[in-house]
Amino acid sequence: MKDRIFYSTCFLLIFAFGVLKVLLFPTLPPLLFENQVGEKVEFSGLVLDDPEHKENNQKLVVQVKQEGYEAKILVTVPFGEGFKYGDTVTMSGKLEKPENFITDTGKEFDYIHYLAKDGIYYLLSYPDVEIVSVGGGNKVKSFLFQIKNKFLEKVNYAILGNENLLMAGLILGEKSAFSSELRQEFVDTGTIHIIALSGYNVTIVAEWLMKAFTFFGRNLSFGFGIFGIILFVLMTGASSTAIRAGIMAILVLVARATGRTYDVGRALVLAATVMVLVNPMVLLYDVSFQLSFIATVAVIYLSPRIEKYFMWVTKRFGLRDVVSVTFAAYVFVLPFILYKMGNLSVVALPANFLVLPLIAITMGLGFITGFVGLLFPFLSLFVGFVSTLFLRYELGVIHFFSSLPFASFVVPSFPLVLTILIYTYFMYKLFGRNFLKLFSSEN
Repeated sequence: MKDRIFYSTCFLLIFAFGVLKVLLFPTLPPLLFENQVGEKVEFSGLVLDDPEHKENNQKLVVQVKQEGYEAKILVTVPFGEGFKYGDTVTMSGKLEKPENFITDTGKEFDYIHYLAKDGIYYLLSYPDVEIVSVGGGNKVKSFLFQIKNKFLEKVNYAILGNENLLMAGLILGEKSAFSSELRQEFVDTGTIHIIALSGYNVTIVAEWLMKAFTFFGRNLSFGFGIFGIILFVLMTGASSTAIRAGIMAILVLVARATGRTYDVGRALVLAATVMVLVNPMVLLYDVSFQLSFIATVAVIYLSPRIEKYFMWVTKRFGLRDVVSVTFAAYVFVLPFILYKMGNLSVVALPANFLVLPLIAITMGLGFITGFVGLLFPFLSLFVGFVSTLFLRYELGVIHFFSSLPFASFVVPSFPLVLTILIYTYFMYKLFGRNFLKLFSSEN
């Protein structure tokens, strides 16, 4: 009992530390750069990440050093110039600060803190940019980005149109190039998680990675599952978001493979605690972190309890499992989605039930398409054709449900107090008075 109290007390104190640090001792941007906001500036800096390609432009995160001070600037540039991680660039334009804005659902998006959690406090919109040198930055990270981009190039060669956008989203979390109409279809059907690195899709697909290799035996299938997640993280360039999603997914595999939910529950809280210690702002402002944690709790604890209500679903192809996991994850994250995003999808469950059973197969075909393309580009066209059939079906399901007049509704105001009460009820129903057992070493 003393150990349980010790662990729970430590974790609660660290979470409290994260909240207090963010609220009472916020990180302040350098005064040198603050004094230049609204003015035309000329900076030189290093591109810190792979460019993010949007529908109409691309965005770069550039680290600038001036007079001993450093700052990260989000730079918006048009398509055309082939910027890469590690490029040193010179920029000339008007320095601005981000502002919050109202989304289509009437919610205020906290864009300021969304960028601040990654240390970004300034913007440059369409400045004059010139590449001075290439090949800077971390060599390992640069190599990972080269692999990812080459892999995507081969996938796009074998799969065309919106289908290759969906495939890139499934296997690498690349969704930035989606049109606003296509993105809205995913939102309206509650399927946006399958192309996000929030951990939502990874936790649902994680078990399928083991099931695909069950013929190798329990231990090897578990190893293949872990390897698949690690490969996924590496292929995305090992970003902090991908690492968080990977940690959550691996914890799900461990829980489901060993049945030691209490041990994995303690590991889950420990992993979340470490993330908060490294960057306390993720606790309040990183939606991907929050969704990852909530969805993982649902998959580990809620899914096994509600599977008995889906006995009418066949166990063939793991359908009963995927239905219970999907239902558990969606129900558990729904209050958070309503509070944070204000979008209620009425068709989310049927859309997910029709799409999710094929996601693992589609992802597998995507990886095969890319790897075959690296060695035999012509042969990848055949695998790409099969992949396209699956992708077209999934897009067709999403388009059909999103076109229904009652597909989704906007909930402009979902109270925080109600959200907290719902999750308090969820936790009570899951753990009751035995909540401290989450931190015990008992099976």
